[in-house]
Amino acid sequence: MTKKSKLEFAIEEIQSRGIETAIEDLAASYSIDLEARMDTRKKEMKMDNKEHYLVYRVLGVSADEGDAIDLYQNEGRFLYKYAGSFMEDAAHLCFVNKYGVKNARKVKIPNTIGRRPKQYEIDCLVNKDAHEIKWRDATTDGDHILKENTRIKVVKNAGYIPIRVMFFRPNRKQSQKIQDTLETLYHGIGGKYYAGDDAWQYIHDYTDVNLKEILEKIALKNERKNIDGSQTR
Repeated sequence: MTKKSKLEFAIEEIQSRGIETAIEDLAASYSIDLEARMDTRKKEMKMDNKEHYLVYRVLGVSADEGDAIDLYQNEGRFLYKYAGSFMEDAAHLCFVNKYGVKNARKVKIPNTIGRRPKQYEIDCLVNKDAHEIKWRDATTDGDHILKENTRIKVVKNAGYIPIRVMFFRPNRKQSQKIQDTLETLYHGIGGKYYAGDDAWQYIHDYTDVNLKEILEKIALKNERKNIDGSQTR
């Protein structure tokens, strides 16, 4: 029997418990997995070879500081990965809540332009609207533009409208320039591009779900739990 994904469990919850509870339970599931993954990595790192700390020390960084930096770097990589996956699933739930699981779905289409990858996945297809969902894209890699240009052409050639939904804009100028270029590419091919406040509003208008408000409620609830927990210890 195939194990159900977090998204599949959350979709089942929508009808019985509602969209807000489904998203909150999805967040809790991701949080538990993230904490477990970080704990495992911390244990692994205690056994790591640390000969490279010599270079840290040469550059004026102490061994303790090197430990902290390596740990935060690993934790940050996991956090970014889980944050992206969670936001993609949470947005997907909003579409499913409005249009149903049969009409809001992930779809793989063949790459009709190049050899790699063989397929592209549409994060959520609703009618002809092919949504690419990003929580935040801070890349500074120029190749990213070429790859994304190829992807949206494949989506367009398949008869769909490429739509990019990115909830948080990058802070660095080079990353911002790449996003500006991507926006131009989307509009140039007849697609749509939403970022920052426009992305949240798009989800709200398209699905009737105020995703940002739901996430803010969950965040506040978690913060209260943390405060209460620290006070009782």
